[in-house]
Amino acid sequence: SFAKLVNPLRRRLLQLANIQPSQRVLDLGCGTGLLTMMIKRSVPKAHVTGLDGDEEVLKIARDKSRGTDIQWDHALAFDMPYPNQLFDVVVSSFVTHHLTGADKVRAFKEVHRVLRPEGWFHILDFGPPFDLLTRVQASVMSKFELTQDNFAGRILPILTEAGFGEVKEAGHIVIFFGPVSFYQAVKGA
Repeated sequence: SFAKLVNPLRRRLLQLANIQPSQRVLDLGCGTGLLTMMIKRSVPKAHVTGLDGDEEVLKIARDKSRGTDIQWDHALAFDMPYPNQLFDVVVSSFVTHHLTGADKVRAFKEVHRVLRPEGWFHILDFGPPFDLLTRVQASVMSKFELTQDNFAGRILPILTEAGFGEVKEAGHIVIFFGPVSFYQAVKGA
């Protein structure tokens, strides 16, 4: 299944995010809460929030996480119900490719707003092809309109446009569905 396929990638994302106890962490587009619960298990003292625009998947997440101290919120990525500078770290796994180009810009600006200065945004999602196999995969997958920004390498420029600094691809890997990148960006002081 897709979840089994991406769990090792999510573990790598968590290594890159290097979440510390007492930090406030937002899992943006948390879905059924797999990554959110991985965060809480790996750093029990972190303040963890999962946000998703789909009330049905949040219900699954709430049911699966009974007894854990995770806050689950229903809202869209580009219209979050949080005050400015609330979070130390925002992570997002396989969400950005579901957003239109315009909504990516709006969502990334919203992430920038809710991050504290020096806060980090870590993204795991489809990325630009890096060899023959991934070029073939991307040519097939980019027929799906919303993945085009990812395969065309537009995630880093959109992060920069949203106000982030130290924007980079921290690594990439190939999975059955195509090339996947680990992106990271920091909010300036």
